[in-house]
Amino acid sequence: MSFVIPIGSGKGGVGKTIFTANLGIMLARSGKKTVLIDLDLGGSNLHTCLGIKNRNSGISSLINKQENSIEDLIFETDIDNLFLIPGDTLNPGTGNLPFFTKKKIIKQINQIDADFVLLDLGAGSTYNTVDFFLLSPYGIIFTSPETTSVLNAYSFIKTAVFRMLFRSFKPKSPEREIIYNFINIKLEGSGRSFAGDLINELTAHSYMSGQAAAEKIKEFHPWVIVNRVENRESIELGLKLQDITRKNIGIDLEFLGPLPEDREVQMSIFNRSPVVITNPASVYSKQLLVIANKLVSGEILPQPELYLDDEDLLKIED
Repeated sequence: MSFVIPIGSGKGGVGKTIFTANLGIMLARSGKKTVLIDLDLGGSNLHTCLGIKNRNSGISSLINKQENSIEDLIFETDIDNLFLIPGDTLNPGTGNLPFFTKKKIIKQINQIDADFVLLDLGAGSTYNTVDFFLLSPYGIIFTSPETTSVLNAYSFIKTAVFRMLFRSFKPKSPEREIIYNFINIKLEGSGRSFAGDLINELTAHSYMSGQAAAEKIKEFHPWVIVNRVENRESIELGLKLQDITRKNIGIDLEFLGPLPEDREVQMSIFNRSPVVITNPASVYSKQLLVIANKLVSGEILPQPELYLDDEDLLKIED
């Protein structure tokens, strides 16, 4: 079974795609077959961060029904064990993902034969992006040490938990109605726990439903990485994200590690060559190796069992 790791961020410009490219190289160099998928629909540039010219069919070929299988889009890079499914910035409409196409892509991603599958998601918390993030209980929230970035990361996590719980119950179920209504009346700073109070409301309806929701939250283990760290205060912003997420949502984020501010990263972008290749001795590369080793030694949990159906299109617009 492949280890699917979606990588998302609450806002753009935090270095997520650069991280995905370099992490993929690190995992491949450790002997793990690694597939990178550019799911930044409408704004893909993962190939650029890898130093690869995009001459291959990408994910839009599946979206536009030019290809039927995601496996047919995987191509081998010049790096041993590293494979890529690119995006398509020149193909209009890629960002407008039809619902049933999303279902097809999600199903086929889980069938990819690899040790690791890294999903470079678009920035923000649209439901298309969040549904891809929920492919695995171990997604990575990527942020930077700025208040706006941390707040957007928090919003992303909150949206993901709502979406996960909503999709945990059957279409047209009273549980979905309870969850939807709860989200619409929940106010930040009201002193109510997002997950705790919602579970109580579900339990009041059905003990089994409340237990099922509590178990989903318990199984949800997103990681957080703070990029461009320069001092202790930068790291503390990431720890603050952990605190408010635990207090308000009931989710325990694992701090996967900080990544330092490193001029070599910017130079690698200019040179169109990943920093772990051009300068493996850089502080960024060394810290990324620590993170990669954590992932290689980690336990793989199965994909969450969530409903994905066209009722999602009725009350909640993607």
